[in-house]
Amino acid sequence: MDWVNGILRFDSFFAVTIGILVLFIGRQLNSVFKPLKEFSIPEPVTGGILFSVLIALIYSVSDIAIEFDLVARDVLLVYFFTTIGINASLKDLLKGGLPLVILLAITIGYMMVQNFTGIGVATAFGLDSSVGMLGGSVSLIGGHGTAIAWAPRISEGYGISNAMEIGVACATFGLILASLMGGPIAKFLITKHDLKPEKKEALDIGVAEDSSNGHITGFDFLDAVFSIHVCVILGYILNESIAEMGLQLPLFVTCLFAGIVMTNIVHNIGFRRITGTRWPARKPAVALIADIALGTFLAMSLMSMQLWTLIDLAGPIFAILTAQFIIAVLINIFIVFPVMGKNYDAAVICSGFGGISLGSTPTAMANMSAVSLRYGNSHLAFIIVPLVCAFFIDLVNALMIPYFLANF
Repeated sequence: MDWVNGILRFDSFFAVTIGILVLFIGRQLNSVFKPLKEFSIPEPVTGGILFSVLIALIYSVSDIAIEFDLVARDVLLVYFFTTIGINASLKDLLKGGLPLVILLAITIGYMMVQNFTGIGVATAFGLDSSVGMLGGSVSLIGGHGTAIAWAPRISEGYGISNAMEIGVACATFGLILASLMGGPIAKFLITKHDLKPEKKEALDIGVAEDSSNGHITGFDFLDAVFSIHVCVILGYILNESIAEMGLQLPLFVTCLFAGIVMTNIVHNIGFRRITGTRWPARKPAVALIADIALGTFLAMSLMSMQLWTLIDLAGPIFAILTAQFIIAVLINIFIVFPVMGKNYDAAVICSGFGGISLGSTPTAMANMSAVSLRYGNSHLAFIIVPLVCAFFIDLVNALMIPYFLANF
């Protein structure tokens, strides 16, 4: 922790510690304020948004800015997606084949609608269409990473001097809206259609508090950690190999696929590792680590938002995000839910799509985790949603963004 020119910086150790505290606060708030739990608002979202507001108030009163070193947060993201890969069997992937293709097609169509919406609203304000793209798939489906990557190019190529601020602002507010959207949509669909899981499944993320099968020993936990590390090492090697071929992918994507490959090789050949235990796919220890990693990652992401930097851009951004929010809700209820089967799996997928549409992959997973913890798990949703939003969306966006910038 250090103090430089009115900025209080917390190093990685303190950032993780505060992130865990924020997660605890979110859990307590959700238990006290029943509507938060009733609408499946993720606990890290509750605590993270509250903490970011408090930091903004501190800044407004004292002019002291608080910043966090988020290196450890990114490690947690890699951990989380590796657990998703470890839990994905070949049978699951084959089962998710057609629904995955359908959801991907819907998502691609939605990305086009999102860009046209952003461009339309920006044009109505007399702004350049590239500003609309910053309020479209660049920052919303793309998230902070894509916004930061494309903002300098848009700034240089289209004369938008504050492109970075616009992109980050849209991504930030979009993340908040996405975090608050998924749970209520799922509750509405589940209640209206009286939906229930077809069968009781173990949670992909977390261990139910009333579970009789949730007992985890120290070696169970260590076994899962070791397996995750093996997959991360393979994922890193794969990522470096792909980078040498000229294709840049986030590390968490290649680690997810490393987990998938390892799980299916292990189960197909009956491999036992040097620990003397079976590969821990779909085991409570993996689900517990996934829950810890995702919750802490999202809490750290939300608590570190500097809301005061977004005030000057509030007008156009509010209009763009309002339009995007309305369209996302309508598409979720009237297209995603019916096309995905109008069943419980479809409702959980809708909560995840709410996270994808305006936020990020971790937001989608947190939404689905909160819904699953309340109503029951949907393993199909946890297979197809991360594959669509963690891999295919980045590839599609990489082609769609330059096309829209050049032609609209």
